Amino acid sequence: MERKPLIGLAGVIVAAMAAEFNDQVGSSALVDVRGVFGIGHDAGLWMESIYVSGMVIGMALSPCWAVAVTLRRMVLFVLALNCISSSLLPFAHSEPIFLILRALQGLAHGFTIPLVMTAALRFLGPQIRLYGLACYALTATFFPNLSSAMCALWTDMVGWQFVYFEAIPLCTIGALCVWYGMPQDSPNYARLKKYDWQGTLLVFTGMGALTTLLKHGPHLDWFNSRLICTLAVVSVVAIPLLIVNEFKQELPLFRPQLLKRRNVAFGVLTLFSFVIIGMSGSAVPSEYLAEVQGFRQMQIWTLMAEVAALQLIFLPLVVKILDVEWIDSRWVNGLGLLCLMTACVGCSQLDSTWSREQFYVWQALSGFGQACVVLSLLMMATNSIAPQEGPFASSLVNMPRGVSEVLGGCILELMAHFRGQLHSTRILESAGTRRFTTIQANGGLDAQHLPPLLADGTPRTASSLAQFAHAVDVQAAVMVIKDDYLLLAAFAAVVFAVLLVLPQRTLPPRIALLKK
Repeated sequence: MERKPLIGLAGVIVAAMAAEFNDQVGSSALVDVRGVFGIGHDAGLWMESIYVSGMVIGMALSPCWAVAVTLRRMVLFVLALNCISSSLLPFAHSEPIFLILRALQGLAHGFTIPLVMTAALRFLGPQIRLYGLACYALTATFFPNLSSAMCALWTDMVGWQFVYFEAIPLCTIGALCVWYGMPQDSPNYARLKKYDWQGTLLVFTGMGALTTLLKHGPHLDWFNSRLICTLAVVSVVAIPLLIVNEFKQELPLFRPQLLKRRNVAFGVLTLFSFVIIGMSGSAVPSEYLAEVQGFRQMQIWTLMAEVAALQLIFLPLVVKILDVEWIDSRWVNGLGLLCLMTACVGCSQLDSTWSREQFYVWQALSGFGQACVVLSLLMMATNSIAPQEGPFASSLVNMPRGVSEVLGGCILELMAHFRGQLHSTRILESAGTRRFTTIQANGGLDAQHLPPLLADGTPRTASSLAQFAHAVDVQAAVMVIKDDYLLLAAFAAVVFAVLLVLPQRTLPPRIALLKK
């Protein structure tokens, strides 16, 4: 195999790294950025929601445009878009300009991720296709965890500006690799005459409304907000119209008919669920350490870096396993789901004394499970797709993946709100019941059993109440995190049940594809 295409593929991987950093690092550092610009909480939420809306829209549109204008030109375009929008963000001192640049960042991110799979499957033949799938798997397992670790470095040691400036060297390196290594194909502008403009409009409308609804719903009290009600109506109307439109188009953005193939349907469903389950290895432990232990990003980064570093070991190992002819990829997928379930159940045993050290073993187990799940489902799905169907399948797989990223965060927020209220109420009721029982056992109410505020008016009393309130908040947060882990374990169990009935056996690409 020629070396130049591999250099071009490396450039696309670097582009994906820059895009994932924009997402994860930008979100993690949002509190620092809001403080620098004096931006309020509500505007900060719009910074996130407009980014993810652009990301989901970009994932739907990217493969189709890459076929029309060539893969090389498309990658260079998204690298330029990413670099320019990111480098201008630190200088945007008005909220509208900042939001526009964040939207362009998100669009660049969405454009980039499907191109990783497209380039990997094109430049890596059947003999080493599994390594190409591992390159795509990096975008779901390695880069998100590495981003959390990098956020601590930029915000605490270098400077918040580098949250955005980091895109400049990465995009430059990626562009040089793509410019040198990727072949210059002839564009196919004839496809644009049949371009699905109706589908594009419905993607902007439906997916933009859905992602905004999921991002702002918990904050605006859901359907008590007129904005949320309007977004819900738009989503309910536009998304079914989008699906119907794609069935009718000669050259659709994605092809829903591919879901009739059992392995493709399993791949879409499992990747959608995996992004939510994968939060057990990144978002949930970070939330626990920040809320309960009061850790900053600089103290949490080692936990995320562990999962990222282990992916460099686990992904090649799983490639070797899947490449063995007699090993069924469904076994590997099931093993990965069992590892994720075990890690979630193990972490659900946490209490307020846990620190980083107690998470390390479970994080390692979760990391191995992530590698097994993603690589095996990608192998099963891509073996079922012909080369000319690649762009349609890429949109079909990646667009739901983008939505699930927003949905996962929404689920965790709902758990924190509703389960947090329930646990706080139960803790207070339990504390009151125990105190009343103690008073009765002592023969009635006396001064020492009165609430501290009534016993005397010293500052010590207010301090005691504050300590009690803090203890209630900490215990409620711990119980919510335990519930989060159990819920994510249940998600994994549902996917495991689907695994038992939906996918079919497939051989490694070096065997399955050469037989066709």
